[in-house]
Amino acid sequence: METMDRETDGATLSLSEVAYQRILEGLFGRTLPAGAFVSQNDLVKLVGVPVAPLRDALRVLQTEGLLTIHPRSGIRFMKADFEFARNTYQFRGILERPAVRVFAELSEPALIESLIARHDRAIAALEHGGFTAEVAREVVAIDAVLHFEIIASLGNPLIESTYRRVHNYLQLIRLDRTLTAPIVLRTLREHLALLDACKRRDADAAETALQAHFSNALQRTLGIF
Repeated sequence: METMDRETDGATLSLSEVAYQRILEGLFGRTLPAGAFVSQNDLVKLVGVPVAPLRDALRVLQTEGLLTIHPRSGIRFMKADFEFARNTYQFRGILERPAVRVFAELSEPALIESLIARHDRAIAALEHGGFTAEVAREVVAIDAVLHFEIIASLGNPLIESTYRRVHNYLQLIRLDRTLTAPIVLRTLREHLALLDACKRRDADAAETALQAHFSNALQRTLGIF
């Protein structure tokens, strides 16, 4: 298998894996605009990977629903709309609702406390220093860490793999969303309500808090359409 002299977590990536990651980076970094129609040759230049492994990556991304390959024409990248957002949040709920119950019942107290402390620090930074680019990056990281920890509590690699795909969908949905201090504060406080329920080992309250958070998040997202 073709490989590139590049390592992630100590493992050398195949060229198709490098192409996959670089396409996602381009899409989420807006160098590949959502909804764009590009040629295969343009992607070869942009990604810096030969045609064969690029095609492998494109087939995977098409299977995941992030683009459509038009033979002898080009590649159309997905642009999120209302239906895509609604379906993504519905699927996310199906995966996370049972997971958050396990997380509430079995997660280590130290993990919960560390997540609460990280949220508290982000809120303090926002309230005292304003909404900076650093705060925005930290909030995005906190959101990913919390929800991946919830999914990881199931100990099921198949679900974790599926959730990584959902996470890509969420990043696509959020491309057109503008974060503001009020939105960030609401998000962090919704997280804290969920974490408080988990700290009390109240699985019912944790699931209710998660559902409320997803409902509110979807409503916030709908403002971009």
